[in-house]
Amino acid sequence: MLKKIPVAELALGMYIHKICRRWTNDPFWIGLVEVMLDDIEVLRRIQQSGTQEVWIETGKSRVLAPGPSAASTAPSASDDTTPTSLEKEVLRARVICGRARDAVMSMFTEARMGRAMDVGNVQLLVEEISNSILRHPHALISLSRLKTSDEYTYMHSVAVCALMVALAKRMGMPDDQVREAGVAGLMHDVGKMMIAPAVLNKPGRLTRDEFEIMKAHPELGVKILMETQPVAASVIDVCLHHHEKVDGSGYPHGLKGDQISIFARMGAVCDVYDAITSDRPYKKGWGVAHSIREMASWKGHFDDVVFQSFVKTVGIYPIGTLVRLESGRLGVVVEQGQASLLKPKVKVFMSARTGKTFAAQVIDLTCPSDPDGIVRIEKPTDWGLEEVDTLWAGSPA
Repeated sequence: MLKKIPVAELALGMYIHKICRRWTNDPFWIGLVEVMLDDIEVLRRIQQSGTQEVWIETGKSRVLAPGPSAASTAPSASDDTTPTSLEKEVLRARVICGRARDAVMSMFTEARMGRAMDVGNVQLLVEEISNSILRHPHALISLSRLKTSDEYTYMHSVAVCALMVALAKRMGMPDDQVREAGVAGLMHDVGKMMIAPAVLNKPGRLTRDEFEIMKAHPELGVKILMETQPVAASVIDVCLHHHEKVDGSGYPHGLKGDQISIFARMGAVCDVYDAITSDRPYKKGWGVAHSIREMASWKGHFDDVVFQSFVKTVGIYPIGTLVRLESGRLGVVVEQGQASLLKPKVKVFMSARTGKTFAAQVIDLTCPSDPDGIVRIEKPTDWGLEEVDTLWAGSPA
């Protein structure tokens, strides 16, 4: 269980979940996440820093806070949401993604073993993801796309959660519905824990029989969620219907158009986008901009209004897209344009004419003093580029 306590009650032997203070790039504070407090000097520095409160995880602590106090035992919405740069938020988002992945792995493992899931921390996780998106709308969404095949099932749920939160905000939903959308994204694939690992993790295309087995995961997920309380009806609905299509060709019920709830229509878009942009053992993920164009061509699959809102959420040229400019330079999209989705910020680093690299620099395509524009999207493999994402995300810790 998570509990917020005053720093005055913090003691050696407590397991720190997170520190309640403004984000900095100081390695000392970056390291104080999900860690056992065993060093007296670390405790003194926290006490002398002016920090007022800290979240601890009581189940992992060797020492508990003394008695009941006025400190909250529920998540707070007062965390820092001050807008920041992509570079700074990626550092913070990397920690949040790791924590969310571990929480999903723990919950899904409980489901696989036939135990009721402990969803006590879900609201806090969704709140942290939501706050990250408020600080920078693309950092965590873009980062969650970069996942290994081993962690795909868990990080896919984190990614869909982040996409659902961002999409709900874009569509102007109230805060309570934004949170429900996030929880629904986190839980939408829980039924896959009931699918045989040989089918779920098969390093190749599924046979027709195996696909029929896989298609059972929405209804299996509902059974799990019905044993987990409390779970909102919208969360159950997204779990059951995120594979429905507006033309009625989806599953499990072949629903059409408005028969599919708005949350499930959102879930369908977010689920597919992350799935096709992610690397799998049997298939390299599509480029993010290419994925948007392909999804737009699938008539009858997605709700048009929801899909257009989604495009505005991630951008026509999402972060990480490799583009060729009119000037003959190659670069990676690192920020969405404020005035136009067609004019993002691009980190240029290579000449398309000579294939030679140069010192990377960020250019704003809306800037009239250095006019340039995107000619087309490029495939990194055509240029022998394997680590394009490090240009915006940095190297994993």
